[in-house]
Amino acid sequence: MRSGHMARLAVATGAVLVTGACGSPGVVTGISTLPPAPTTEAVAAAPGSAAAPVPTTTPTAAPTAPALKATVQRPKAGDPVQVPPPKVSDYTYTFPVKGCRVTYQSTLLVLPKTTIWSGKGCSFVSPVNGVVHEVNGRNRWSPSTDRGQDREGRFVTVIGDDGVRYLGGHLDKISSGISPGTRVSAGQVLGQIGNSGNARATASNLYFAISWKTDPSLWWVRRGMVNPWNYLDAWLNGNRTLSPRDEMQTVMNRTGAAPKCVTLCTSKPKPKPKPTEKPPKPNDEHIVVGN
Repeated sequence: MRSGHMARLAVATGAVLVTGACGSPGVVTGISTLPPAPTTEAVAAAPGSAAAPVPTTTPTAAPTAPALKATVQRPKAGDPVQVPPPKVSDYTYTFPVKGCRVTYQSTLLVLPKTTIWSGKGCSFVSPVNGVVHEVNGRNRWSPSTDRGQDREGRFVTVIGDDGVRYLGGHLDKISSGISPGTRVSAGQVLGQIGNSGNARATASNLYFAISWKTDPSLWWVRRGMVNPWNYLDAWLNGNRTLSPRDEMQTVMNRTGAAPKCVTLCTSKPKPKPKPTEKPPKPNDEHIVVGN
């Protein structure tokens, strides 16, 4: 009897061991037998113990983008204001060479004049409205005599409406219709640039000079009394109202209207004629002068 009872106890004990082994973790792959983790909603308190606090989660608002700053609407810019050059006289001028590239010196060399270098055949134009005063259409300069009144070769002078005389010399030819007393406008072609007169050994250029109206016998006044380059600079660069009138008047008041010649005044002595030769006639008749 005792042995039978022990046998039944051994069988029951084996069944319990088998059942415990099946309920332990890790026996079945992929299936967890651990108790679930507590949720945020509630945690069950053990019987007879105080209830544990239930943690809660406060929803957090999503971050918002910073408010954009108000943009300032700038007013539309208007068209640029065209500022005219300073109006310093009632006269309108133009540069005396038209349609060609030029260079000229802005320093006093020997006389108050300037040499405007430009191509042969370029146009010499009237710097201002006025009246043609002198026209010399013949090139009478000779290196053997070097007469002062012939050095500019072919030339035209204009007495402007501003009272100033303008000379353009070393011309190759005089334009048709240009004669003493002819009314001309600023920019009107008076002749073509060349190298007549004592410029015959140089490149083509315009002898340009500013003075006042005198008798043709005072040729040293005609060839230049006022430094011209400040006015040429202004007329070339857009200030077409800068006038030499005041400076001309100042110089004339200082020297007198008919000053004596003081620079490059004498000509080379003429060779004495042989006894059988007749003395040459005066050759000033080629200069035609207006009123």
